[in-house]
Amino acid sequence: MTMQSTTSIALITGGSRGLGRNAALKLAEKGNDVILTYRSNRAEAGAVVQQIEKLGHQAVALQLDVANSGSFASFAESVRTELARRWQRERFDYLVNNAGIGAHASFAETTETQFDELVNIHFKGVFFLTQKLLPLIADGGRIVNISTGLARFALPGYSAYAAMKGAIEVLSRYMAKELGPRGIAVNVVAPGAIETDFGGGAVRDNADLNKFVASQTALGRVGVPDDIGGVIASLLSVDNRWINAQRIEVSGGMAI
Repeated sequence: MTMQSTTSIALITGGSRGLGRNAALKLAEKGNDVILTYRSNRAEAGAVVQQIEKLGHQAVALQLDVANSGSFASFAESVRTELARRWQRERFDYLVNNAGIGAHASFAETTETQFDELVNIHFKGVFFLTQKLLPLIADGGRIVNISTGLARFALPGYSAYAAMKGAIEVLSRYMAKELGPRGIAVNVVAPGAIETDFGGGAVRDNADLNKFVASQTALGRVGVPDDIGGVIASLLSVDNRWINAQRIEVSGGMAI
């Protein structure tokens, strides 16, 4: 007879690269099994799965395009199948809505196509994916939605992107209120500028931009993925179970 797993299971979208990858590994280091999603690079996602398995935990990578809300029902079924097959479980514990893209265009030059893509990925996708996954999230579970420091301070060129994240911050408070009866806590992590390939890797690769961001940050440097992943994992730990409906900015003190 197969024993049901008692290890906590985290599902993280966009977990194959950047901040999502770092968060997936930090979650595994803290004792969690992981379901991660990727949009197109299966090999990259498989490498993260292998790293998690080397840490002594189970992991699986599932394909998901968060811009395609029509695929969410079948994705939820895939999650249900993997939970039963790998963990003998019907529910997972933590959802991290991380997947996203960067976009840089002035307010005057932002196109409707760019705007719609940002809506679909950063707002509509989070809204309806979470809705579809609700029956699979355990009572007493936790949700972390990823926002951005740009929802608090303004840098020209990010109006549409930041507006979507502002919507996520409001949505998160409503989710916390409505999911409270199930004991599900919902919080926001808002990273500052981070050196990744996000948005074409501008913060990482553009020396002038990197220097400017560092000059605007109290701790005097640009963030790296290791500054963020551990915060997400920590927020999902039992030690932080009473934190709910909060926006936690992780920016090193940017624009203060």
